Amino acid sequence: MRNIDKIIVQNILHYGNIGVHIIDKDRKTIVYNETMAKLEGLEKSEVLDKEILINFPSLNQDTSTLIKVLDKGVPILNSTQSYLNFKGKKITSINSTIPLYEKKEIIGALEIANDITHLRDLSDRLIDLQCELKSKKSTEKKFENKISKYRFKDIIGQDEKLILAKEIGKKAGQSSSSVLIYGETGTGKELFAQSIHYDGKRREKPFIAQNCAAIPESLLEGILFGTEKGGFTGATKREGIFEQANGGTLMLDEINSMSLSLQAKLLRVLQEGYIRRIGGDKDIPVDVRIIATTNESPLQSLKNRTIRKDLFYRLNVIYIYIPSLSDRKEDIDILIQYFIDRYNKILDKKIRTISIQAKKLLSKHDWPGNVRELSNIIESGMNIVSDEREILEVEDFISSLHLMEIDDKAIKNRFLEDVSENNFKKSLPETLYEIEKEIIEESLEKNKKNISRTAEELGIKRQTLQHKLKKYKL
Repeated sequence: MRNIDKIIVQNILHYGNIGVHIIDKDRKTIVYNETMAKLEGLEKSEVLDKEILINFPSLNQDTSTLIKVLDKGVPILNSTQSYLNFKGKKITSINSTIPLYEKKEIIGALEIANDITHLRDLSDRLIDLQCELKSKKSTEKKFENKISKYRFKDIIGQDEKLILAKEIGKKAGQSSSSVLIYGETGTGKELFAQSIHYDGKRREKPFIAQNCAAIPESLLEGILFGTEKGGFTGATKREGIFEQANGGTLMLDEINSMSLSLQAKLLRVLQEGYIRRIGGDKDIPVDVRIIATTNESPLQSLKNRTIRKDLFYRLNVIYIYIPSLSDRKEDIDILIQYFIDRYNKILDKKIRTISIQAKKLLSKHDWPGNVRELSNIIESGMNIVSDEREILEVEDFISSLHLMEIDDKAIKNRFLEDVSENNFKKSLPETLYEIEKEIIEESLEKNKKNISRTAEELGIKRQTLQHKLKKYKL
């Protein structure tokens, strides 16, 4: 190996954010990086060149993963460990330990550790909170008042595909069959899942949502199925969310992010109707309705092997597709007004509507973030608009304009120039003149310059329209 290669490797080992501990065949530590030292509360100088059991007296032949791997030559992968480090701090890590070979002879063992203490703390708080809500009805009622419970009336839009999705969802609420919801990020998958539950026959039972992409596999399994004391190092007896959702609904968000091995365990639960806690030997019956969501096309997930075929067919009893906002742009005006009314209450504003210019600009956007992005942009504008104004203008979206990927760059640039030059501060007659001219121009273009159809669409007489065309030189 070249010197430069050695330097690179050394820097990666010592300054990466993954803990690294390597012992030789005599069990002496030969590599112990800064991250591992901080994780275990030790100094590197205390550990290097010393036999491992000297520095870790709580370990022995049977409990040290490094010694196990060194003796047996079998790797231990993705093992969750919880322990008190030398400073008395409780640490949870995911470790992988592998044997090191030279010419088929074991010369040492390597362990890498990823600190997930904060994730363990968050998951423990989540599970403890769910247990508390389950056992204390008074606490549950108090807490429920702070939680948004969405129903189908909260899903806004008149698009045919959206209406079809709502109709399927309403029927799904009257059964206990599994549901698979597909929609891009920000389309409102959890709104649909909650609506199915709270407008359905299980409305009086628990609804629990879990994002499968947010938690490592080793922790997610414990969150789902619960743990028994001794199930793994540091494990305590605790219910999982399957037990907590018993009789109700469990939403598994981003199911395509769940590992295939965990998907197999989930499939078994769905088929057999019971769970077994990690480290337990007792089968616990559960009655849980599963609503799984994915932001990737199910067929694409099958092709990419991110969803098991057998699990897909088990979940895909009722299928709901939520259209993206770019596929239902006719709903943008309705949603804009809905969000204006919503944020008026939250931000104590008195906005009535949005200007023609701003509406035209927003209609050019492709909305990759879907309804969530539109909500954020309206909220942003209403934070910026002055209290005395009643109409949102393009200038109120200046912070969002630079992030919007609008196809018509000329339109976007023109609006940005107008904002910078302060051209929107015109007199009322000038503003009305421009608005009326723009409306007539758009209608005329839409009706391919047919005067009769344009007049009919605008609700004015043909002669009146001809007069206005002369006035505006159209």
